[in-house]
Amino acid sequence: MRRTGALVLIAALVAALAGCSDGPRLGETSAPMVVTKMTELPPPDGVDPATGAAAYRIAPLDKVSLNVVDTPEMTGDFRTDSAGKIVLPYLGEVQAGGLTPAELSSQIDRDLRSGHFINDPRVAVNINEADSLNFTIGGQVGQPGEYTAAPGMTLMRAIARAKGLSEYARLNDVVVFRTVNGQKLAALYDIDAIRLGHYADPPIYPRDVVEVGDSTARRRMAQLISALPLLTTPVVLALERIH
Repeated sequence: MRRTGALVLIAALVAALAGCSDGPRLGETSAPMVVTKMTELPPPDGVDPATGAAAYRIAPLDKVSLNVVDTPEMTGDFRTDSAGKIVLPYLGEVQAGGLTPAELSSQIDRDLRSGHFINDPRVAVNINEADSLNFTIGGQVGQPGEYTAAPGMTLMRAIARAKGLSEYARLNDVVVFRTVNGQKLAALYDIDAIRLGHYADPPIYPRDVVEVGDSTARRRMAQLISALPLLTTPVVLALERIH
């Protein structure tokens, strides 16, 4: 019988998903489980529900491009440090991490005006390099690695970007990991079901991790999945860590 949906969505703490030696693993904990139906893997924080677009927030070690009209000493590329700060002429240290490019632009504009450094700064900020814009795909694909999660990226497009499925890929064994509201989630998908239109090709966002075929994480799900009937709607399992 075919799985006709994103069959299982598992919410767990990092130790459970990663199988850390100091924490319980999926299927190896007596912690209570709450089963709730869900139609899709929720988007990460900061995604506009109307457009599906993520408002990117600057992260440590990103390279930002700053342009201040008629101010060449403040125009150029600046890399954030490990705390998300950049050092700018006139202003010194500026906290960029956690802000969108538009928010950083407005902040620099205000600081330059309030300090009477420049009367009409007209600031533009863009992102030049950002590892945190990437998703990771591994397992049975032609070229595992990190790729940019461009707007409109989906699971099928992510697999295509990674040079497609390998000869031995298990089509009903594709897991997407994501953090939503500080909680780790994992969703199991069936590629054939997506191709046949049984459910939508799910979007892929920055920082997602995709594992195709016989992943360690998928094997840890096996004990939980085996106890569930093959449903046409997703099943959500929420696991609590043992303290």
